[in-house]
Amino acid sequence: MAKDTYLNLANGALAPVVKKLGLPQPVPLRRFNVAGGSGFTKDPVLVLGDSGADSLAELLVENGFSVHRSPDPSFKYQGIIASFIDAQSPDDLGETVLQISPALKQTARCARVVIVSRAPEGEKPSIDAARNGVTGIVRSVAHEMRYGGTANGIVLDSGVDVNAASVTGALWFFLSAKSAYVSGQLLTVSDDRGQAVTASEFDGVRDNGPLVGKIAVVTGAARGIGAAIARTLHRDGAYVYGVDVPQAGQALAATMNAVVGKAIHLDITAEDAASRIAQAVGKPIDILIHNAGITRDKLLANMDAGRWNSVIAVNIESQLRMNEKLTELGAWGNQPHVVSLASTSGIAGNRGQTNYAASKAGVIGMVAASQDNFAKLGGSINAVAPGFIETDMTAKMPALTRQVARRLSSLQQGGLPEDVAEAIAFLASPAATGVNGQTLRVCGQNMVGA
Repeated sequence: MAKDTYLNLANGALAPVVKKLGLPQPVPLRRFNVAGGSGFTKDPVLVLGDSGADSLAELLVENGFSVHRSPDPSFKYQGIIASFIDAQSPDDLGETVLQISPALKQTARCARVVIVSRAPEGEKPSIDAARNGVTGIVRSVAHEMRYGGTANGIVLDSGVDVNAASVTGALWFFLSAKSAYVSGQLLTVSDDRGQAVTASEFDGVRDNGPLVGKIAVVTGAARGIGAAIARTLHRDGAYVYGVDVPQAGQALAATMNAVVGKAIHLDITAEDAASRIAQAVGKPIDILIHNAGITRDKLLANMDAGRWNSVIAVNIESQLRMNEKLTELGAWGNQPHVVSLASTSGIAGNRGQTNYAASKAGVIGMVAASQDNFAKLGGSINAVAPGFIETDMTAKMPALTRQVARRLSSLQQGGLPEDVAEAIAFLASPAATGVNGQTLRVCGQNMVGA
């Protein structure tokens, strides 16, 4: 995995030069660290907005946060939470937005802005104008955040209460260090399902983790993002089965030994892959992470059947077949959570990746269409779409291309495999059950496709 030398230099000896020349000055992000304790800081949280703000402030106080209801110039804030759930017209947005404005100058390093609103309903133009307006606020504030800060939104679907379990779960995720590389994104909570967790429970690890007792299967677990997912699920208390091709046997064994899990060697494109996984696990599967994927890049003008078919087979066809077969076998636990790896390439497209983009856009379509099926099973299915992530694959890119790709996000740096894993672990948890059929981008608000 390539290291971002520029990030270190820009925050070290060359910092004055970088600042004087007006060059990008990315900030090392605050990430969750088991040894470092809480994923939250001791700084207060500023809560603003309409009636929803009262409930959110009460929740934070109950969980030990210091809460302010109006900006105090003598404090730095770890987070600003603003509610717009009562907005009925664009005129209703201004008061709270203009309260946020001066407070942004008082945010701490790697601060969080979380904006809570309701989903458009397609009935009254003024209401939907206001609700869509919130989207513009979230994305613009994210572009304006400084010093490693992020801004994200929680959207409540019709009938969902601000106190719903998955609203609370999403709040902890966006406010914590676990969302370091997620910015400019809106996550919709579609129903009241889910297990309510405290901030402390959300932060828990191992025997006190949010996934304790869960059986998880991770495909493509030998290296890179897959290995990071396995480590993170294990940290959160799950028992992990890692799946990868026999050729990756040594690397897979090392990963599974590190997480005290079990390796399953097979090709996920095989017709009987799901049956073999179910047999190897031998108990209900609570979590399935579809991480396995390949690239076979070529301009479409030079694309051949082999490159096209292999990418489609691994990246999407295998997922469709496995979900269907595991359902037929009755192999799921009581509340199964499936998370699939999509990509920002599936949203924005990418030169030379027509096959890859088609497969990852297919993943996004699959999870949206499968949400009702998994809701009936008591669970959920979602996707995570990474942007530029520091992996062995991106390390092979030409140096200049790699540097440009890093700086094209609002956070002006690439993400880490752990950033993707954190988002997946959250979506795989009982606290996120009310989030269903969604695609969450882990891209630092990449300028392309964000």
